[in-house]
Amino acid sequence: MRILKTLTAAAALAAFTTAASAGGIAPEVMEAPVAAPAPAPAGSSINPAFIVVGVLAALLIAAAAD
Repeated sequence: MRILKTLTAAAALAAFTTAASAGGIAPEVMEAPVAAPAPAPAGSSINPAFIVVGVLAALLIAAAAD
């Protein structure tokens, strides 16, 4: 029973001392605010080369169908 009281007292003392010194004694450091970068303009979701290839393929198919 005596060991249980000692362990309980030690745990309580450890909990209170860590809570009391959590902030530390060092001066508080203020960091500069971080500016969010401007969003990039939205680009095309399709590569223009694919459009050119598609148009050329459509023209070849149309020419072959004649």
